[in-house]
Amino acid sequence: MPYRHPYTGPDLQEVVHRHRTAEQLIATFARSTPALSDLWQDVTAALHDIPTLVQETRRLRREVTTLRLSRANYLAAINATLNAHADGEPNALAYLRDELADQARTPRPEGGRA
Repeated sequence: MPYRHPYTGPDLQEVVHRHRTAEQLIATFARSTPALSDLWQDVTAALHDIPTLVQETRRLRREVTTLRLSRANYLAAINATLNAHADGEPNALAYLRDELADQARTPRPEGGRA
């Protein structure tokens, strides 16, 4: 059974689509009601934040995915080390050493660490 995250994030492509639609609607409203131009400027300014937030969300999702994989690999190495030790293997720590070396060589996401 595949693992399902306990939460689902928003469909960012749909967010971008709704953002474009909202900008078009606000532009239409602004042209039809010039008396409210200050209000429409405030709404437009708030809408301009959305593309930046979408990009940041995408970056954070990539970073979380990378860090989850890193953590899973560490846990697998720890389990392999413990099982090798329980089996009496003479170099049980080799699994952990190999994973630590692999993680050190793996590029991290921008600002991320393992």
